[in-house]
Amino acid sequence: MHVRQNQKNLTSAQKKRFTAAVLELKRSGAYDALVRTHDKYFVPDRDRKLRVGHMSPSFFPWHRLYLLEFEKQLRQIDPSVSVPYWDWTTDTSPVSSLWADDFLGGTGRATDRKVMTGPFAYDKGDWTVTVGITESAFLTRNLGRPQNPIALPTPAELQWAIDDPVYDVSPWDSTATAGGFRNKLEGWAAPRSERWRNHNKVHQWIGGHMTGGTAPNDPAFWLHHAFVDLIWDRWQRKHPRSGYLPAAPLPLGDLQRGRVIALDEPMPPWNVTPREVLGHQGQYRYE
Repeated sequence: MHVRQNQKNLTSAQKKRFTAAVLELKRSGAYDALVRTHDKYFVPDRDRKLRVGHMSPSFFPWHRLYLLEFEKQLRQIDPSVSVPYWDWTTDTSPVSSLWADDFLGGTGRATDRKVMTGPFAYDKGDWTVTVGITESAFLTRNLGRPQNPIALPTPAELQWAIDDPVYDVSPWDSTATAGGFRNKLEGWAAPRSERWRNHNKVHQWIGGHMTGGTAPNDPAFWLHHAFVDLIWDRWQRKHPRSGYLPAAPLPLGDLQRGRVIALDEPMPPWNVTPREVLGHQGQYRYE
């Protein structure tokens, strides 16, 4: 069992090994295959297809499997590597160590949002964006969106989601108004004065490639979602009697039938059910 650490506690050697493994995965073509997977399963409410990755109850278990696949491939390159997590409620500065030259690199330049520093800068020659039809070949970011500032989620905003004892509610999408932990944490349940909270707000704060279905083009994606995975753990510990919903397939006549995943229905592309990944004991732990 390996350990996922808070990124702020990584040593210089650990950062170097992590970024080296990510770069090797990119060179092999496997990284871009993972980006295409996320894009394929990024299905919005308005589509009448199955929603498994976003705007649906399977948001947490689907991304748990997705991170595990990424981590497995990294560890085949370097068994000492695991995915670190970024606590965006406490490490909130665009100039924190997360964005340093020896780790993820910094924000994009003002003219075109092109990332100029760190191992994933296009000019280093090792990180060309190939997935995304209208996006640039270079990685883009706009940390904090200075021209129209946005703040990262606060501890209170995160607690607002964790305190909800109900996992998810009908209609099981981004429009649910009766609460639900999943919708509040994913970031759709917000007052009219603010469009995003929590997970979605982090994507908007980073900007650039992180704002669309091909968000994993930015390696920051994995650290963000490792924290989302840890938050799911925290919610489960706080509400031990609250389970994944919907527990059973939706009835005939429900407009969401066939569009959301119930507890024992398989999630593509892995053919694994949410029940099978409600926990991760024996695989990894957080510290």
